Amino acid sequence: MQRLLQKGEAHVPTEPDVLAPPQRVAARLSRWEEALDALVPPKPGTSLRIATWNLRGFSGLTKAWTTPEGASPKRNFTDVHLIAAVVRRFDVVAVQEVRGNLRALRHLMKVLGEDWAFILTDVTEGKDGNDERLAFLFDTRQVKPSGLACELVVPIEKDAGVSAGELDRQFARTPYAVSFLSQGQTVTLVTLHVLYGEEAAERVPELQAIANWLAGWAEREFGWDHNLIALGDFNIDRADDPLFKAFTSTGLVPAPQLAGLPRTVFDDPGAEHFYDQIAWFTTGQKRRPVLTLEAGAGGHVNFVPELQGDYSLTDLSWHISDHYPMWVEFAIPAP
Repeated sequence: MQRLLQKGEAHVPTEPDVLAPPQRVAARLSRWEEALDALVPPKPGTSLRIATWNLRGFSGLTKAWTTPEGASPKRNFTDVHLIAAVVRRFDVVAVQEVRGNLRALRHLMKVLGEDWAFILTDVTEGKDGNDERLAFLFDTRQVKPSGLACELVVPIEKDAGVSAGELDRQFARTPYAVSFLSQGQTVTLVTLHVLYGEEAAERVPELQAIANWLAGWAEREFGWDHNLIALGDFNIDRADDPLFKAFTSTGLVPAPQLAGLPRTVFDDPGAEHFYDQIAWFTTGQKRRPVLTLEAGAGGHVNFVPELQGDYSLTDLSWHISDHYPMWVEFAIPAP
């Protein structure tokens, strides 16, 4: 029975429960799940499905199922459920642009449920850091952290391995590495968000330093026979440009499953960017762990046709994201 307010007692509005979507939202979520079945089939459970997703400004949240006109932030409870439906299709998701304010992330984890966990960095300070964190969300039924969690720091002292003309500072947003164990196989994932800068040429030193660092680290890890995969937003404009060449200069090979796919909702057909990548070392590289997992299906999740509705693409980018999730599925060999 609803309690009557006493004279002079203020009415405090009740906050909606993020786990109890109204019927209209539940119907929309059901349609979205059906659409996702055609884009990314449900996880088979016998392989490892890895994704990377730059979730635009993943920070604050309007605690309502529909965002009032003019309210900020635009992202709301409905959007969190739509994002969660995508995340559940994978075993591990590297997320870029998580901000200092963790409200959206905390509500996303509530929606994902107790089987899901996350590991993330602290906020990167300074103007270039953009108040950003890097995060991994993972399904604990499929993968578990295997011990390693570290930020990648480039040595910038003289004679410390960085050539003149390369990076003369730390990474703007420090890359983050975490190792996971799945079905007896250890996979080390390194995620990053390369500083965009004023001009493309400004990204070359950071990409080159990352490629060199990963190659050196991979050689040190050779004896452990671990799988090493780099993924995230590399801000590469196009294939075979100086950015791409810097990224691949030490033997990293981008996932062929993602070649030619648009990365953002603003990409024009025939002029797609190569911002988001999943990459690993292959044969022919000295003392670098070759991927022992067999890469199979992969692609991106184009949420625009189903979720845009009356939104402009810009509005949609603040409700969901401006980047598409990119993913690859790996078969795990029997022990």
